Amino acid sequence: MNKIIAAIDGLKFSESVVKYAIDLTKKVHGHLVGVFLDDFTYHSYSVYQLATAEGVIESELKEFQEKDSNLRLESAVRFENLCADAGIEFSLHHDRNIAIVQLLHESIYADLLLIDKAETLTRFIEKVPTRFVRDLLSNAQCPVMIVPDEFKEIEQVIFLYDGQPSSVYAVKMFSCLFGNVKFKTEVLSIKKENQNLHLPDNRLMKEFMQRHCPEAEYFILKGNPEDEIVKFVNRSKKNSLVVMGSYQRGTISMWFHESMADKLMKETDCPLFIAHYK
Repeated sequence: MNKIIAAIDGLKFSESVVKYAIDLTKKVHGHLVGVFLDDFTYHSYSVYQLATAEGVIESELKEFQEKDSNLRLESAVRFENLCADAGIEFSLHHDRNIAIVQLLHESIYADLLLIDKAETLTRFIEKVPTRFVRDLLSNAQCPVMIVPDEFKEIEQVIFLYDGQPSSVYAVKMFSCLFGNVKFKTEVLSIKKENQNLHLPDNRLMKEFMQRHCPEAEYFILKGNPEDEIVKFVNRSKKNSLVVMGSYQRGTISMWFHESMADKLMKETDCPLFIAHYK
C-alpha cells in the first residue's frame, strides 16, 4: 500500500491539494496522510498589527492566537470530512516545528508528496515558484507533485524524455506508484534543429516503455525545449500530468533543471510530478 502525504497549510487550506491527493489515493488503494504544517513561527497576523505605544496588548494577542487555532482546527475537520466522504484510509499529522524541516523529514517516509504550487507557509503571497516550493523540490526525499489551485481529474500523462538517466528515473518512480492505473500516456522529446528526429536510445527506451506503458505515443519535436514543452502541454485537449526528472541545478540533463520546472509552473495549469535522480 502506497503512502501519500499532502502538505497542508491550516491557515490557508488548499482544497485542490486535498482533492488531488484523495483522487490519487483512491486510484492506488493507498493511505493518505494530511501533514498539517502548524509552524509555531507562522501566524495569520503581524505583531505590528498589535503594537501600541505601550507594547503588545495581551488580550488582543490572545484573540488573534485563538482565531488561528480555530482556523487550523476547521481545516483539519474539512480534511477529515473530505477523506471520509471519499471512503479512503487516512490519518493526520500536526507538525508544529519549522515547516520546511518537518516536511522534508516526513518525505523520507512517503512514496509521494503533494503540495500547492503557490504554497509559502507565510502570510505573504509570492510569485510561483515560491521560496518554500523551491526549497522543498531541491531537498525532498520522495517524488513531489506540484498541483494548481483548481482540481481537474488527470486524464493523461506526458513523460518528458531527453535520453538522460534523470528522465528515465522519473518514469520508473511514476510507474512504481501508478503502474496499475490506466492513463493515456505520451512521451515527449525535443531535439535541436540540426539533430535527427530519432528518439534518444530508441530501442532501449521503447523496450522499457513497452513494459510500463505499452500504449504510449511518442512525439519528437525540434526547437527550444522550454518553449516547445510549454506549447505542447497547453495544446493538449486532456487534463494532463507532466512527469519530469531532477529539479536541482547542475544536473547533467539539459532539460530538467530549475528553469524548466519553473516555466511549467508559471505558464501551464497542469500538475507536475518531479522525481530526483540523486
